[in-house]
Amino acid sequence: MLLADFLAREQLTQLQERKLSALLDATLPANLFHARKFEAAGLNRSDIHGLNDLQRLPTTTKGELIADQEAHPPFGSGLTYSLESYTRLHQTSGTKGAPLRWLDTPQSWNAMLDCWTQIYSFAQVTPCDRLLFAFSFGPFLGFWTAFESASRLGCLCLATGGMSTGARLRMLIDNQATVLLCTPTYALHLAQAALAEYLLDQSSIRKIIVAGEPGGSIPATRSRIEEAWRARVYDHSGMTEVGPVAIECQDNPGGLHILEADYVAEVIDSASEQPVHPGQLGELVLTTLSRLASPLVRYRTGDLVRVDPKPCPCGRSFVRLDGGILGRTDDMVNIRGNNFYPSALEGVIRRFAEVAEYRVEIDTSAALAEVRVEIEPVQEGHQRLADRIAMAIRDELLFRAEVKLVAPGTLPRFEMKAQRIRKKQ
Repeated sequence: MLLADFLAREQLTQLQERKLSALLDATLPANLFHARKFEAAGLNRSDIHGLNDLQRLPTTTKGELIADQEAHPPFGSGLTYSLESYTRLHQTSGTKGAPLRWLDTPQSWNAMLDCWTQIYSFAQVTPCDRLLFAFSFGPFLGFWTAFESASRLGCLCLATGGMSTGARLRMLIDNQATVLLCTPTYALHLAQAALAEYLLDQSSIRKIIVAGEPGGSIPATRSRIEEAWRARVYDHSGMTEVGPVAIECQDNPGGLHILEADYVAEVIDSASEQPVHPGQLGELVLTTLSRLASPLVRYRTGDLVRVDPKPCPCGRSFVRLDGGILGRTDDMVNIRGNNFYPSALEGVIRRFAEVAEYRVEIDTSAALAEVRVEIEPVQEGHQRLADRIAMAIRDELLFRAEVKLVAPGTLPRFEMKAQRIRKKQ
């Protein structure tokens, strides 16, 4: 249990303001990207006295960061210190454009390890646990900080790198791992493989920390994972450019607490950029308070969230996002007058235990957009499954989708972020 977790709101605000002041003192004028942002807004460092002044600053978008790195290759102008001070490089996946390269000094890296210490405290992970990291350890930030933080905590850390699913299962069983870290998609795939090999009953996994996709807070997906592993799922959210941001608490599943000792969180209307009230849907905007070497001020994450207006039964004052990450601002699709996000489709499809995997094509090239869904069943013999899923989509999401079955083993499996949605324009 960490002191910052249970600060009273007034104390937490005071801590944030001290950290914001230190961030701006370090950043200006040394960090050229942010210095230019201040200048363009007609502001000086002395104009920002506390959290209430943050909204005087313009927001920052991922597009700006990509353009800055193109103009100042290869790392951009958003570095606070000389290049020789930096020891870590990670980059985004680049699934929707050019990847962002992000550098860290030992100080900023340790700040992110401290965030993961908080995350492990939320999930009640102790030095007695054995953690298996089922991801490839590529250039994206992924679970790198989680691995190093767990090692610092004293846990036995099992890196599975480029191993096959079968080899990862054997490592999980042989070493009696108790905590699994992966994407929600891979947690389901690993469980299916374990079931096929009659290994699931030998598992010691009691907790699963998932990230990279919204599935951890989607009730149907979460339930599938927990039932398969007979373990508790903890949802987590983070991004390469901001670090580890949020985690679910033990007492109130289905939501994410922002680690507000290290981040200032705002929720704004995406169009007007004005704040929305708690309980209303809006875009999450973050200011990184502890990553001084490569900071972001008022960064538009693109994540759609809803702040829970009720106090959390866990007793923490950290803001809680009800339902976790609800969608992405650039993922909304209008189908015949109905707006929906891909996570809503997943929420319907994952309720059907017969579904092993699925893929969606959204065709907006015609006058009326169409949705086509491919369903891969766990095994042959589910002839009416497509009709049942099509009816559920129609009844709950209020549009008709073309749903068809494909043979078991047909659709791709994903270790990191699943690419199930294809858009045809």
